[in-house]
Amino acid sequence: MRTGAPCAPVPGAAQPGGIILPGTVPDAERVSAVVDALRRRYVQMEWWAAPPEEVMIGAVLVQQTRWENVERAIGELRAAGLLSLPAIDRAPAEEIERAVRCSGFFRVKTRRLKALARHVLAEYGSAEEMARAETAALRRGLLLVPGVGEETADAILCYAFSRCTFVVDAYTRRVASCAGIEASPRQLRALFEAVLPRENARYRETHAHIVEYGKKDCSRRRCDACLIRSLKGSDSDSHARGS
Repeated sequence: MRTGAPCAPVPGAAQPGGIILPGTVPDAERVSAVVDALRRRYVQMEWWAAPPEEVMIGAVLVQQTRWENVERAIGELRAAGLLSLPAIDRAPAEEIERAVRCSGFFRVKTRRLKALARHVLAEYGSAEEMARAETAALRRGLLLVPGVGEETADAILCYAFSRCTFVVDAYTRRVASCAGIEASPRQLRALFEAVLPRENARYRETHAHIVEYGKKDCSRRRCDACLIRSLKGSDSDSHARGS
């Protein structure tokens, strides 16, 4: 996959340099400040570089658990010969449950993995053929799969198929809130997609920066020293001065 290639425009998506709806300009500026600050803080990062099928499986397993548990579950699936959608589709549920037990909610996740595998194989035949589909159609189809919500669908699009679809997860919502951005997940997605250049590598990098900051630097005990909260203060001060 060429993660550095520019993405084609998605119908209905916000475009850089386009018209921003009234009232969203301050939020767009805050998002831009967050993106720039985290990019200065961290070196270029490559997160979740894996084959498409492994990414799709991981996107389901990571629901309501820590990434470390997902890595263990992926290792168990690999050892059992189940780290592919055709294998998951064929395997008895009990075999998959044993492999993914460490990720929590293992029965629910097994049902969701099987539903995702059935969707991909029935609609496209393979992940390789799925990659040829148009982004909006892919997203609509994924959202019809039981257990695949917007965050999971966007993670699959961004990381498995290198599409310019920004992932809004718990870390993104927390960082945005600390920056003074009060917006729904859909609004946050539109804001990041309006601010970032339409390059999948930048989408992945920015999300990786947010996850890294959320995991290592964001806690209630460290709010006074928070880089993101300091951005909110600077933004408020600059607007108060009329600059």
